[in-house]
Amino acid sequence: MNNVNKAILMLALAASCAAQAAESETTDSDRIAAYREMISDGNPAEFDEMRGEELWKKAAGPNQANLEKCDLGKGPGVVKGAYAELPRYFKDTGKVQDLESRLLTCMTTLQGLKEDEIAAKPFASDKKASDISSLATYVVGQSKGVKMAVSVKHPKEKEAYEIGKRIFNYRAGPYDFACSTCHATSGVRIRMQDLPNLSSNKKDAQSAYTTWPAYRVSQGLTRSFQWRLNDCFRQQRFPEPKFASEATVALTAFLAVSANGAKYDGPGLKR
Repeated sequence: MNNVNKAILMLALAASCAAQAAESETTDSDRIAAYREMISDGNPAEFDEMRGEELWKKAAGPNQANLEKCDLGKGPGVVKGAYAELPRYFKDTGKVQDLESRLLTCMTTLQGLKEDEIAAKPFASDKKASDISSLATYVVGQSKGVKMAVSVKHPKEKEAYEIGKRIFNYRAGPYDFACSTCHATSGVRIRMQDLPNLSSNKKDAQSAYTTWPAYRVSQGLTRSFQWRLNDCFRQQRFPEPKFASEATVALTAFLAVSANGAKYDGPGLKR
């Protein structure tokens, strides 16, 4: 073998070693992130978002009314940027409400629908979307790129935040679990899923909250944030909370405030 061929062989070996080294430094999290990036331009949640917009504008219920007079906190019918400021205190109900509990109020007061009927099947199932979940997906999409700015100025907002913080850290159930059991430490993973540190890592808290609702590739459904909380309670073996309960609203308030300052980037894509 002449010197030229030897040099070519050495360069090829060096390139191969460099490629192998780069591959060894690529983590499972990197690969999952790359996959999500690859399919992000065709997020199926967009179909649910379009369905939600149709429902928002469509006359429905005993009152044959649409939701274009629904006040999400920025005035009747204003959806742009509304989600980035929820949960918030609403004077007409005297409560702090998140998106889904506020939609529930609008659907009952404006359209005349029954709360218990809406709450009976609030989540997508059997490959079928739920109306309130689709409405939520539509509304959140109108805050894409808007910075999270959830207030704790009103006494009830501050109270909800503090209750949510206590719920996050409350240990109970057969496994003596709390939300913080999985989400208060950095670098923790369950199976192939990284668990964000929602307690002391601002970047994790922002990234986690601002990408829900999300399309779950493994389930073929767009999932709401309320569904995410309910599923976490299920995994902790806690009783399933009532849909749009004060407890889930308070927990949402705590998590939303933790995400303040980040731009909302949903609906997202999850494994």
